[in-house]
Amino acid sequence: MDRTTRRAALALSATLALAAPLVAASSAQAVSTEASPTAPAAATSPDSVYALVADAARAAQRDVAGNRALAHGPQTPTGSALDAAVDALVADGAVAVTARVENGRHSWSGAAGTRERTGHAPARERDRFRVASNTKPMIATLVLQEVEKGTWTLDTPVEDVLPGVMPAGVTIEQLLSHRSGAATATDWIIASRMTDLNSWDELFAVMGQEVTTADHITALQSAPWVNEPGAAYSYSNAGYVVLGLMLEEVTGRSVENLLERRVFAPAGMRQSDYPDDPGTRGPFLRESAYTGPEGAGWYDLDHFDPSLFAAAGAVTSTTEDLADFTEALVTGRLVDEETTADMLEPRTIGQEGAPEYGLGVYRIPDPCTPGAWLYGHDGASYGTISINLTSPDGARQVSVGITGRDVVYPFFTDEPLYDPSELFEEMLTQTC
Repeated sequence: MDRTTRRAALALSATLALAAPLVAASSAQAVSTEASPTAPAAATSPDSVYALVADAARAAQRDVAGNRALAHGPQTPTGSALDAAVDALVADGAVAVTARVENGRHSWSGAAGTRERTGHAPARERDRFRVASNTKPMIATLVLQEVEKGTWTLDTPVEDVLPGVMPAGVTIEQLLSHRSGAATATDWIIASRMTDLNSWDELFAVMGQEVTTADHITALQSAPWVNEPGAAYSYSNAGYVVLGLMLEEVTGRSVENLLERRVFAPAGMRQSDYPDDPGTRGPFLRESAYTGPEGAGWYDLDHFDPSLFAAAGAVTSTTEDLADFTEALVTGRLVDEETTADMLEPRTIGQEGAPEYGLGVYRIPDPCTPGAWLYGHDGASYGTISINLTSPDGARQVSVGITGRDVVYPFFTDEPLYDPSELFEEMLTQTC
């Protein structure tokens, strides 16, 4: 293999692994082929949105500890510092940024960049974007509503609801906490549809193809199993797709309908949607993927078909709606207090490279209060990354969406197109 082909294969194989959100970059499964023999190594990295935001939280803790004003009650968020951090991220290469901070008494929101990579319409604070795996806490909420109703328990085997879909013994709790052992499977779907794993054009073209329920099940059953059920954390989009199928089976309603009736409406999420076809409606931050100087530059993703993610990550939303969701969740408007506490309790503690993950949410250190935590999730589609975090009382929150994703760092390049760490740190500091 010549040097150019090998570089392309390495970068492309790493990109396939990015079908899973960055929180799972260390456990995402890559497809090994003769054209890309180093794919598994390329796809294994400690770098992730989760790692970035956790590091930012620790840095924010140091900032707060050294600032007596911040350590003694809520301050008005400093718009100039937050605006500067948002602007800097766009100046470094992000297409658009929309962000929101709430600290109990005050709030700030801002945006920078353009709605389209090649357009001129400015990004706005209430523009919608693809939230990817920030969908998972919403699906987990629907599942736990069924648990509260007595439809299931957390120990209910998938086999009891969807016979033959997963191995006997895999439970609802294992799916919710990513301990089922199932592969993420999204990358397997993409790779199985490609004839040339060296082709960026084909990779992004495949992302526009519809993925049916049968396709998701085939991928789940064909991709190599990662762990024994219950053994360890291993991020799985397929697990949440299965949870969506289980919800549809027992309720007779679509995931879209369930989200609209039982999550979006009671949480006041008026700008959120669960699309199953390509295209967008209304003001939207359109997705673009950057393949680096060794790749083919930029790809715009207006054709992306959200059926690839389905219940694992198809929701589109805004920073305000994401904040409304987490506030509604932790304050008892979607599930009761006991259920919320169970969702927030980590099932994974001390596993190297893994987040402290509960049932559809993970936790990071609270920069404002030593020993306390913020709870939420991140999301990473092929053109957008997002973060949504809240304090346990719902009073302090950060939510952010960034379009124009660098899909080759850290698998191929040493330096990212841009680094959101400074923005994350500033936002977290100003929740105090």
